Amino acid sequence: MDRDFLIDLFADFGPVTIRRMFSGFGISADGTNFALALRAGLYLRADEQTIPQFQAEGSTPFQYQTRAKTVTVNSYWQLPARLFDDSEELAEWARAALAAAQRAALLKRPKVRRAAKPKVSSKAAGKAVTARKPAVKAGKAPRK
Repeated sequence: MDRDFLIDLFADFGPVTIRRMFSGFGISADGTNFALALRAGLYLRADEQTIPQFQAEGSTPFQYQTRAKTVTVNSYWQLPARLFDDSEELAEWARAALAAAQRAALLKRPKVRRAAKPKVSSKAAGKAVTARKPAVKAGKAPRK
């Protein structure tokens, strides 16, 4: 699948952003990735609300091989082949996939960054540091 094919495929869905990813492309809308186009096929984002729809079509989740095992990614399911010929229904499935991706994004907790501790020199580490007033020489006014 090439970039132009994917743009045409999702035309009824609306504008999509297509970026190189792994051995294919990541497909997103409104800044949210909702599909993967890989050598193995086209996969849409799924969750507990949409997985039964994929199962009813006989689709399978995305899988890949490592040296030691087969890894199954249950959050992406293969697009049923019949939808390649029905752009209106594919757009409905794509909207459901985008909604699943948005729900997943809401469930992720934002990473909390801790403020860095101020660095203390080794000399000051053992002593209490106090602020001193600058010395004023006789006859001169202090600087402001």
